[in-house]
Amino acid sequence: MTADATTPSPQGPGGLTSGMRRLVGMSGNARQYGIFGALIVIVLLFQVLTDGRLLMPNNVAALFQQNAYVMILAIGMVMVIVAGHIDLSVGSVVAFVGGVVAVSIRDWGLPWLAAVVVGLAIGLLVGMWQGFWVAYVKVPAFIVTLAGMLLFRGLALVVVGETISGLPAGFVAVSKGSLPNVLGFIGNADVVTLLIGALAIAFAVYSFVRSRRSRRKHGLSTESFAVLVIKCVATAAAIAIVTVILSYSAGGTPIVLVICGVLIVLYSFVMGRTVFGRHIYAIGGNRQAAALSGVDNARVDFWIFANMGLLAGVAAVVTTARAGAAIAAAGQNYELDAIAACFIGGAAVTGGVGRVAGAIVGALIMGVLNMGLSILTVDPSWQMAIKGLVLLVAVAFDLINKRRGGS
Repeated sequence: MTADATTPSPQGPGGLTSGMRRLVGMSGNARQYGIFGALIVIVLLFQVLTDGRLLMPNNVAALFQQNAYVMILAIGMVMVIVAGHIDLSVGSVVAFVGGVVAVSIRDWGLPWLAAVVVGLAIGLLVGMWQGFWVAYVKVPAFIVTLAGMLLFRGLALVVVGETISGLPAGFVAVSKGSLPNVLGFIGNADVVTLLIGALAIAFAVYSFVRSRRSRRKHGLSTESFAVLVIKCVATAAAIAIVTVILSYSAGGTPIVLVICGVLIVLYSFVMGRTVFGRHIYAIGGNRQAAALSGVDNARVDFWIFANMGLLAGVAAVVTTARAGAAIAAAGQNYELDAIAACFIGGAAVTGGVGRVAGAIVGALIMGVLNMGLSILTVDPSWQMAIKGLVLLVAVAFDLINKRRGGS
């Protein structure tokens, strides 16, 4: 390794000084900060319009419970989009897998935990089936997943037939339940929730500091120390506010929020710290160059869709548990919700750009819009129209920024 690779020079490629490179790195994060700021603005707006009802403790808990499926699907979808693909089948897969889980409990007599494992396995197999056609037969993902949308919706109708209800209370608690209060209360605040929030703050700050040190160690551009402090304080404040509000809700921390939190941490690590994650970004940035660099494009594409099927299985369990029943019509427009969350959260239409954290923020923006408009009793048709406009503006904003950056 040369000295230039280990010690950043005052002037880099193209005559950029170190200060200019820092500005370039900051501009790369501007969209991420902007989306987070947009979420805060939307929350504050609806908090005012709803006379404070949006951030009532039980409403905040319901926000996560109702939109968990979007966050789970968005995690997988952002990986698909970064690689330059799309998946239109996830809503139908959710309905199909949810039906299989319910049938395995009611008709096969399986314990609900075993039924969940069966559902996740079915979701994984569905993803592998679609990944095979995309990766090895080279059928465009749009066509494969469009066919999958029809195929698995039809299978959902066959499997479910009529609504399957009366599912076990333990299974329903996966989506509707909360963590048990084993540490008591401080006033009326759930101590378990406060402890989880404190751990989340510590982990977030540690991640920011560790990431900055790693980038400096490898001579990459980093934000200034002042920006790091602001980012840590803002993130800690946001987590603290949500934690305190949740601690006063009827159940404390929803179980499904813990599931989403584990998935967010896991997949953020996969996308940011593993070879597989780097290969996804490489393929999305330039598929031919990635192949010439030794990336097995077909293998990566296959496992991206296998993973999407697995996460669709998780979303199916969460959706079926929340409804307390399997419904053949479940999952309608779920794929659109997940895709919209990714694009609102900063994923690029052309691939190569996108982060799990951004997709989650996009999912929360859509969730806040849904809940805020529902509290205001806005007609569902207008709610759909407003979400469509938000998606259009988000993608247009991304394209305009890219054109400005190119110029």
